[in-house]
Amino acid sequence: MHYTNRHSYVFRLTLVATLGGFLFGYDTAVVSGAINSIRNFLVIPFAGNTGYNVSSLTGFTVSSALIGCILGGAAAGFISLRAGRKGGLMLAAILFLFSGVGAAFPENLAFLGIDPLVSFIFYRIIGGIGIGLASMLSPMYIAEIAPADIRGKLVSWNQFAIVSGILVVYFVNWLIARHGNEQWNLSTGWRYMFLSGVIPSLIFIFLLFFIPETPRFLVLKSRNDQALNVLKRTVGDEAESNLKEISFTLVEKSAPWFSFGTGVIIIGILLAAFQQLIGINVVLYYAPVIFQNTGTKLDISLLQTILVGTVNLLFTIIAIFTVDKLGRKPLLVAGGLMMGIAMALIGFTFYSEKMGILALVFILFYIAGFAMSWGPVMWVLLSEIFPNSIRSAMSLATATVWIADLLISWSFPVLDDNTWLIKKFHHGFAYWLYALICILAVIFVWKKVPETKGKTLEQIEKLISKRVTLVNTKPQ
Repeated sequence: MHYTNRHSYVFRLTLVATLGGFLFGYDTAVVSGAINSIRNFLVIPFAGNTGYNVSSLTGFTVSSALIGCILGGAAAGFISLRAGRKGGLMLAAILFLFSGVGAAFPENLAFLGIDPLVSFIFYRIIGGIGIGLASMLSPMYIAEIAPADIRGKLVSWNQFAIVSGILVVYFVNWLIARHGNEQWNLSTGWRYMFLSGVIPSLIFIFLLFFIPETPRFLVLKSRNDQALNVLKRTVGDEAESNLKEISFTLVEKSAPWFSFGTGVIIIGILLAAFQQLIGINVVLYYAPVIFQNTGTKLDISLLQTILVGTVNLLFTIIAIFTVDKLGRKPLLVAGGLMMGIAMALIGFTFYSEKMGILALVFILFYIAGFAMSWGPVMWVLLSEIFPNSIRSAMSLATATVWIADLLISWSFPVLDDNTWLIKKFHHGFAYWLYALICILAVIFVWKKVPETKGKTLEQIEKLISKRVTLVNTKPQ
């Protein structure tokens, strides 16, 4: 197959796989437009009957999908081995569909007469499992079908799809909110926000029927002829040599996760943890609330949130076209410094009570730094650094993403509503905390993360194996 035709075919497969990323972003951010409705319609009645703290319960409800994300991320490795990369994505799409309908009508679809809030949380957890699966399997699928020279770019398209999903749902939420007054949004509008996710879920399910499994999974299941056919369409003349290289690295099909030492596992886990602890999903989930803290009305705050999504999308494109040229580490370091500076400045705008346009500018600067670095590049590295025979260990890092996300998302409203912290820091404390974590992330990448630019997955495995051998043979 001609070079351009091969790349066109791989790109089409990538587009289908990235719908998992699109739904990941869509389902993650849909809650941002419904926070006030959830608080007033579901949380406050439940808290009134049980005595729970409203702020803490709101934080848990908003972040409840992350419990599912942890479960889905942890199970993704097992599912990728049993059902395959494609089969796992199909399961994720079905869960997205189920969650969208259930979260929209938690009273009507409640089991055993449970409270609507409990029912809502259940369906958000179901959707979270789909997010957890897609967050690992979409980049894994793309990395395993992509040629080495464009792998970073193609995996970065998954992040583009994630931020596209976020931007689209911000826009959808804004359009829905404009169709009625505040009371209508509190009682009805939020339902349409969650229900809107059904459409991309159905499209994803349909398109998955038309893509093949990845060559590495096919070899893992001793279906070498099918793997060779896929490789002929993705890498052309190098298909047979690639098949031999893949087969060699998959000799130990059930290798223990720590076969290559603890280093690669720890690097993966810390990359995943830092991506969330730097505070990105505080901005994505709570952007309307943050803007309302600056004195902005709800409809305008949702419009400003669309601007956040637009910047996120545009700067992700920068990462797509530079990750294979500049490398992974330079982007992570530069982006981490940008985010650290931005978070510190956001904190100062709140502390000095001079918010308004300055807070918006600094939030956009933060989003730009994340979008061109930690957003896409972390997933590129996770899809690359785990050797073929322990690729399912990526689920540890994926689960870590969501554990850290849950910690940040649940703790933010508690920090931001704390009377003592508000009195001392005027809503600025949390942002200074995230600024410090950004700097720690930069130091970690600079010291410990290997560069993987331009190497095949098998070459990266050899590099990691060599490092482990050197460590193990070092004189005591």
